[in-house]
Amino acid sequence: MTKKFNIPKEVSRVTETLQNAGFEAYLVGGCVRDMLRGENPKDWDITTNATPEKIQKLFEDSFYENDYGTVGVVNKETEDKTLKVIEVTPYRIEGKYTDGRRPDEVHFSDSLEEDLKRRDFTVNAMAYNIPKGQLVDLYKGQQDIKDKTIRTVGRPEERFSEDALRILRAVRLATELGFTINIETEKAIKKLSSTLENISKERIRDE
Repeated sequence: MTKKFNIPKEVSRVTETLQNAGFEAYLVGGCVRDMLRGENPKDWDITTNATPEKIQKLFEDSFYENDYGTVGVVNKETEDKTLKVIEVTPYRIEGKYTDGRRPDEVHFSDSLEEDLKRRDFTVNAMAYNIPKGQLVDLYKGQQDIKDKTIRTVGRPEERFSEDALRILRAVRLATELGFTINIETEKAIKKLSSTLENISKERIRDE
């Protein structure tokens, strides 16, 4: 499916640099969701098959200080706070969540499909290729936006068991966007709501 959006030059510069170096590069997550809703994204996330080290070699003004491979590409010239830092993260495959908070292991991948499969909700699991105008929507996220529905990628109980904070995120997204929560997703939230007791106050506050 093809779509055309007005993408800020600061964002296009990052994806073009990656693609010109032979890598894949897609906008992903909340920014794609917001554009499909006709809203201006609050931040811009890019996913790629390049490793953090290769990403940093392409962008002199960047930083990498986390366990998930996310590289922050800094744009000093812009005054727009949403464009000051563009986050670029390699495609990832996550291991089991034995603590119900974070994956035990994170492996970088060459597959966009594998990366989208691990994401929380269908409305956040779409990717967009800027030059091709290609929208990658494997889980009917665009339809869920039209239907104003929050629905997990895959089995709801599995998604919430991996990270209980996703329960709060589902409620927050539904409230912020004016969406309703899918019936199966809501059932899982009610069943697993007690697992929020295991989440630190700091993580709950940040969410």
